[in-house]
Amino acid sequence: MQVFTIAVHGGSGTIIKEDMTPEGEQVHIEGLGKALAIGYRILEKGGSSLEAVEAAIISLENNIHFNAGRGSVFTKKGRQEMDAAIMDGRTLDAGAIAGVRNIRNPIQLASAVLHHSPHVFLSGDGADEFAQQQNIATEEDAYFFSQFRYDQWLSICDSDDYALDHSKKNIDALTIDKKMGTVGAVACDMEGNIAAATSTGGMTNKQFGRIGDTPIPGIGTYANNATCAISCTGHGELFIRSVAAYDVSCLMEYRGVSLHEAMNIVVNDKLVKIGGEGGMIGVDAKGNAALLFNTAGMYRGVKSSSGLNETAIYR
Repeated sequence: MQVFTIAVHGGSGTIIKEDMTPEGEQVHIEGLGKALAIGYRILEKGGSSLEAVEAAIISLENNIHFNAGRGSVFTKKGRQEMDAAIMDGRTLDAGAIAGVRNIRNPIQLASAVLHHSPHVFLSGDGADEFAQQQNIATEEDAYFFSQFRYDQWLSICDSDDYALDHSKKNIDALTIDKKMGTVGAVACDMEGNIAAATSTGGMTNKQFGRIGDTPIPGIGTYANNATCAISCTGHGELFIRSVAAYDVSCLMEYRGVSLHEAMNIVVNDKLVKIGGEGGMIGVDAKGNAALLFNTAGMYRGVKSSSGLNETAIYR
């Protein structure tokens, strides 16, 4: 019988239990669990992996505690610029958007690109124009405001430094407590089709329309029924240089290694050698899942028809 599985992540980095309040731990675990439940329910009813990952990401984008959608961080200009991508492992179709503003759920816009555009990747004003044509929901700036995110931005907005997500108050920006803020989902459905989706608000105080790995197919997001579906979280520049998600697929296709082994090579060997911090989640077409990271923690969860059901934060 085909095993169906969904896995999600909410970012990786220097996530240490001693630094986490019980309330903070609870809201993150609950957020991951809700996203898992929503995606799993779709798979359980015979829905597609593509539908499941989009729904799971929407749940995480609507949660202000994660750096995507509503919880997106502030750029150098004091606003939100969001990136997202989604990919169908059955067809290799993909949709991606970057640098969009005021989009309630960026993953829905990426999905609209996949389903209704002849292109793969739209950015900036053009992506916003396409969103209007597709009647994608938008929100005023106030919807995306978080006092915590705003205070974090204020602490470094007069410098050229950036933060990879939450930072401790009164800490030097150059020795910041790093949490790579991204949300992602991967799934395998009852038909053995797999899909991946990723969404992010990027880096606090980022400049010049910076785009990370998240929306780039083959880098932060990739899905191919023949190999795997991958969603990454980490320091995007290093993941871009490593072609991280596709590298996992290549190891599986050309070397014949398992999903877990391929992810382990990329996360704990190739990325580490170039200073690439972060992690990734993955599934294959048999419903196997792996959640690997080389940082102190990664917000993560997995649920499968084989009985697997867990959420975790720390190593």
